[in-house]
Order: sequence, then C-alpha cells, then structure tokens
Amino acid sequence: MQDSVLQLAILARAPVPGQCKTRLIPTLGAEGAAALHARLVEYCVNTALKLPDAVVTLWTAGAANHAFFQQLAERFPQLQWQEQVTGDLGERMHQVFVHTGQPTLLIGSDCPALTVDLLQDCADHLKNHAAVFVPAEDGGYVLVGLQSPCRALFVEVDWGTDQVMLQTRQRLQQQQLRWVEPASLWDVDRPEDLLRLDV
Repeated sequence: MQDSVLQLAILARAPVPGQCKTRLIPTLGAEGAAALHARLVEYCVNTALKLPDAVVTLWTAGAANHAFFQQLAERFPQLQWQEQVTGDLGERMHQVFVHTGQPTLLIGSDCPALTVDLLQDCADHLKNHAAVFVPAEDGGYVLVGLQSPCRALFVEVDWGTDQVMLQTRQRLQQQQLRWVEPASLWDVDRPEDLLRLDV
C-alpha cells in the first residue's frame, strides 16, 4: 500500500443540456443546469489536482469529445482521461476500482464543499482502512475510497435515493470491511441545494 500511487478518479458527464442535472432543469432550464454542471466539474477537477502525489483521472460519460472536455484537457494537461463503462452507477464505479488496481479515491462532480484538506484526510485514512466514505446529507455519498475493488458494495443499491449510504454501510458490515467516515458534506442534486451554492 505504501508503495502504491494514490489514484483519484472523478466521474463526470458531458454538460449536454437535458442530459445532466435533470432534477435542476425545472428551476434553471436545460442550458442553465448544464452550465452549472460544467462549473461543478471544473471545480472538482481543480480541487483534485491540488492533492499532492496523486494521479487524477476524469472518467467521462456522454460525448467524450465534447468541447468542454477538450477545454479541460488544454487547461489541465496533467489530467488523465478514461471513458466510463456502460451500466448503472454501481457498475461504473466498480469498474473504476477494477481498472486502477490500486488504492483509489472516487468522487462525483457535484460537491462544491469538497476541499483538498478533506481529500488528503481521506487519502491518509485509506492507508489504514479498507474503505473511506464521505456521506452526503441527502443520504448518498460524495466520495468512496477503496484499497482494492469490492463489487458487493455496488450491487443492489437504490442509487439516487436517500437509502444509498445506509445500504452501503450494510454491505460494508456484511463484507467485514473496516471503514471510516471522516466528514459529511452536501452536494447539488435538488433545487433546494441551489440556495446553499455560492453563486
């Protein structure tokens, strides 16, 4: 573990209007929701790249050749790129850990409260725990870190509901994995979350 290079993976959809942040479309419109999504992705990438000694990879879904992704590649040349596999969210996350084969932190792209200090804290915890999670206030989670892949954590989970973290804790207990939750954060999924966003 100590000799491994920490991998930091970010899942991100292309900011195509109507295909991202769909629960915010009634409030922001399709274009506005896509623009907000792009801002959040850029924030997460910028934050992740400040973590020392980590290889940061953006795992894209949707239009991999989208102009937004091309702009990110030009702005952040150190950023690595992969396309997400097909399947539900659990399968896509599991395959990230299978691909890296190393201790990995995985984040989404909708948490403006994420900080470099918290990422470092999670990386440190991963040296002594099989898993690290940062739960979201809405019942999901904004970060998962694993020393090695564990498919059981990502199957039969009601993704997109307030049961995700609860079900995940049950899987962790069933697998007898030692894990830690160093913080709880909010993310931007619902119209009411916009009230907390610094715009």
